Amino acid sequence: MVSKSLFSAVAVALIATASQCATAQTSTPEAAAQGTAPVTREQRKADTAAANKAGTLTPAGQGGPGMAAPTGTPMTSAERKTQAQADAKAGNMAGAGDAAAHKPAPKTTSTKTKSQRKAETAAANKSGTIKSGEGSFR
Repeated sequence: MVSKSLFSAVAVALIATASQCATAQTSTPEAAAQGTAPVTREQRKADTAAANKAGTLTPAGQGGPGMAAPTGTPMTSAERKTQAQADAKAGNMAGAGDAAAHKPAPKTTSTKTKSQRKAETAAANKSGTIKSGEGSFR
């Protein structure tokens, strides 16, 4: 058991070291292939200050594509509220959550009363047709 954990620890250390070496090796040839020297800290600070002054910096956490302008007819809050109330009254509202992925089971009506179902279940249990315990898994 000790040899397995020792082997795992050595394997993880080897993988971590190899990935660091590979990352360091791939970054150096790219800079040499482009023919540019690495950017100094002062140059990066100057570029950032210029972009900030020009207003082209993206706020933190908001990278990626920008938001699209809303489309469709503009409705006021009162109009949306009235429409929602009308839809709810007509029964056209979807349930809370992901309504597209969940379709409720169709409603069925039972032909038996509760006492009839209970009597039928008790009879089946007494005759042994309802398995319980470990026997129900076989």
